[in-house]
Parts: sequence; C-alpha cells; structure tokens
Amino acid sequence: MAVNPATAEQHGVGTSTGISNAKLGVWAFLASECLLFGALISTYLLYHDRTLPGTPTPRQVYDIPYTSVSSFVLLMSSLTMVLALAAIQRGDQEKLRVWLMATALLGMTFIAGQVYEFTRFVQEGLTLKTNLFGTSFFVLTGFHGAHVTGGILMLLSLYGMSLDGRLPTERAEVVELVGLYWHFVDVVWIVIFTVVYLIPTGK
Repeated sequence: MAVNPATAEQHGVGTSTGISNAKLGVWAFLASECLLFGALISTYLLYHDRTLPGTPTPRQVYDIPYTSVSSFVLLMSSLTMVLALAAIQRGDQEKLRVWLMATALLGMTFIAGQVYEFTRFVQEGLTLKTNLFGTSFFVLTGFHGAHVTGGILMLLSLYGMSLDGRLPTERAEVVELVGLYWHFVDVVWIVIFTVVYLIPTGK
C-alpha cells in the first residue's frame, strides 16, 4: 500500500515499510526482551527442583489460587489498555485518562500482590540465597515485576501528558507503543505463571 510522503513525515512513518521508526524500535526492543525472559525461564526450569534439605520447596510455598487471582487482575489490564487506545483514536481525552488510570491501578494491584507473596515466602524461609530454586524464582519474577513497574510509570506519564494537552489524537501512536509494551509484559506473565506455578514438580 502506498504511503503519502507528507503523512509519513508527519507521523514518522518509514515510506518503505509503512511502519514508523518508533514502532520498529519497540518491536526490536521487545524481541530482545524475549531473549532475556527466555534465558530466565530456562534457568528456572533447570534449577526449580534444586533445593536443600530443610529448605522450602515449590509445592510448600506456592499458593496457586492467590496467584491466579493476581494474574487475572494483570490480564484484565490488557483490556483497559485496548480501551485507552480506542479512546484516543476517537479523540475522547476523558475516557483516555480513565482507561489509562484503570490500567495503571490494575498494574499496581498486581505489584502489591507480588510484594505480599514475596514477603510471605521470605517469612517461610525462602529467600534469594536459600537455594537455587529461590534464586531462580526471585530473579525471574522480580525482573518481570520491574518491567510491570516500568509500564506503570509509562502509563502515569501518558496520563499527565493528556492532562497537559500534550497527547492529541494525532499522537495516538504513543499510546499504541506503550500498549505494545504492556501487552508484552502480560503475555510474558502468562508464560511465567504456567511454567512456574502450573507445571507439576516432584518436590
């Protein structure tokens, strides 16, 4: 499909691909993130059953129903992110702010749940230094939590930009790019939740 050069220049669209440089950059970044999380998940799979006598094991510490609810909260934030993008595309700034804040609050709820879970695990004797299971678990889920926190900061920044009138409909791609990142961390959590909490362990 041909791209109007004037439109391409205005929106930063590469005329050869029809995709903006910013979007290509985000996809390249997410590809590198896939490699990072692939390595972390592989490490967890190798070491999740490496526990020491008298130290907590996955079966002893995991609370799957609790984590399932927390996971559902994060997944619902993908829906509110889609609604935020739809709002700016139709020029509805009020709804944009509502859905951006809703997405950020759902993300905060997930992080609060993760902090509670980490605290409970530490109280039960599982820390980063307890055994290889603890090390691989906290590094994997901690990195993901840091990514979610970064996404929350992006969402709050977009909210502030909307309040200041710096996020018109013409800049809808900015919301779309943050949405791509947010959906990525949600998909990664689906994989982590499946691998970490649902794959049966012998211990």
